[in-house]
Amino acid sequence: MTQKNVILIVSDTFRRDHLGCYGNDWIRTPHLDRFARNSTVFDYAFAASFPTVPARADLMTGRHTFSYLGWRPLPRDEITLAQLMTSAGYRTFGVADMPFAVRGGYGYDLGFTDFHWVRGQSYGPSRENVTSSWRYESDYFAPSTMRIAEEWLERHHRDPFFLYIDTWDPHEPWQPPKHYIELYDAQFADEVSLHPTYWEWQEAGFSERDIKLAHTHYCAEITMVDRAVGRLLDRVESLGLLENTVIIFLSDHGFYFGEHGQWGKGRFKSELGYYMGPAKGDPGMVLTYRLPDSHEIVSDDRGEWYRGPLYDEVTRVPLLIYQPDADAGRVDALVSLPDVMPTILDLTGIERPERVQADSLVPLITGEVDDLRDFVVTTWPMYLAGQRIRVVDDEERRMRENQPSTLNTKAWSMLYSVAGEPVELYDRVNDPQLANNIFAQRTDVAGDLHQKLYGFLEALGTDEVFLEARRSLQ
Repeated sequence: MTQKNVILIVSDTFRRDHLGCYGNDWIRTPHLDRFARNSTVFDYAFAASFPTVPARADLMTGRHTFSYLGWRPLPRDEITLAQLMTSAGYRTFGVADMPFAVRGGYGYDLGFTDFHWVRGQSYGPSRENVTSSWRYESDYFAPSTMRIAEEWLERHHRDPFFLYIDTWDPHEPWQPPKHYIELYDAQFADEVSLHPTYWEWQEAGFSERDIKLAHTHYCAEITMVDRAVGRLLDRVESLGLLENTVIIFLSDHGFYFGEHGQWGKGRFKSELGYYMGPAKGDPGMVLTYRLPDSHEIVSDDRGEWYRGPLYDEVTRVPLLIYQPDADAGRVDALVSLPDVMPTILDLTGIERPERVQADSLVPLITGEVDDLRDFVVTTWPMYLAGQRIRVVDDEERRMRENQPSTLNTKAWSMLYSVAGEPVELYDRVNDPQLANNIFAQRTDVAGDLHQKLYGFLEALGTDEVFLEARRSLQ
C-alpha cells in the first residue's frame, strides 16, 4: 500500500452555513465547494472543546481536553499527532498565523520537524506593524500562510509528509481586501468593520447596519480564505499528490452575527471596550462548590466572563475529508473534532495510543458503519464561577457566571451548566433554529440527556469538584 501524505487545514471561526456545500447559495466559496464534491462531507460535525486553543488541543491529542486542560499551553507530556507522524518517518511541518500557536509558550509546535509562525494576527501595534505594508492580496494573512505551505510542498512533496496549516481568518478583526467586500456590499468597501461586542448586540447599543457591516467583512474574508485554499489545492494537484494525499478542511467553531441576540461567541464585560452597553445588574453570586487549590477566586478589573450560550451557529462546524481511496459522499453521523486525530492515524497505518479518547471516522468514510455514537458534546472548559481563567485571548479574567455545555443528538439540543441553573432544551427536528425552549414541557427528555452528559464527563475522568457541580439536573 502506498504511504499516504496528510494535509490538515484549519480555518478559524469559519461558519459551516457559509459554505455552498452546506447549502449556502450567496457566499462565494467555489474552491472549497469543488473540493467538497470530491470529498466526504460530514453534515453533523461539532466542536468539542471550545473555543480556539482548547479545540486545537483536541485536534492534536484526540482527547476531550475540556475535561482537564482548558485555555492553556499544551502540556509537554501529551502525545500529539505531530509526534506520532514524525516518529513514523513523516516529514512534518506546521505553518500557522493563529496567534496562540507558539507565542507565550503555548507549544502547539510540539512534535513537528519544523514549524513556521506568521506573526501579526493580534491587536494593536504588532498587527499594524505587519498590515501597514500590505499591498496585494498575497500579503494578507490567510493567503500568506497558504503560500508558505505551498512553497514548502514544492520542496518536500517527494517525501512522505504531514502538513498542518492553521489560519486565524476569518476571525476578527476583519480586514479583507476591498475587492472582496465589493462582492457583497459596495457601500461598505471604504468602511472599517466594528469589533464584535461579545454581548447582546442591541443592549450594547449597536444597530442592524453595524451587524451587516461586520458580516459583510466576515463574508469577504471567507471568500479570501476560499481563494487561498484553492491556490494550495491547485498546487497539490499540479505536484501529482492527489493520488496519495489525504486532505482535511475544518474549522474550530462558528460565530454569532445577531442570532439568539448575540454578536460574538461568548459574553464578557471588559474595560477594553468589547462591551459597550449599560451595566448589567449584579445578581449576587454565591459559590457552593469547593474549588481545587490551584484555582484562585479573585475580583478582576480586566473584565468578567458571563454565560455564553453554545448554539449551532457556534458549535456545528464544516468538516471535509478527501481520501484518495474512497468515493465522495455525505455522512450524517454525529462526529466531533477530536475524531480527526485517530482518523489520520487510521488512514496512515500508525498505531493509536491508548490515551486517545475519540474514534476514527474511517468506518464512516468507507460505509462500514452508519453511526459511531448517539450524542456529541460541545463545551467550554470545566470551570466554575469565581475562577480566574483565560478564554478567547491571553488575558486572565474572572468567570462571573458558569458556562454551559451543549449536548446534541439528531433529535435534541440541550444547554446545561451546573445544577440549579436554567436548562435549555430544543427539538432539533421541528425547531431547527433552536428558538423555542421546551425544557419545562419535556423534563423527561432533559433528564435522559443530562444522564448521558454526566456519564460522559465521568468516563473522561473529569475532576470530582466539577462532577459534583453537575451531578443533578436542577
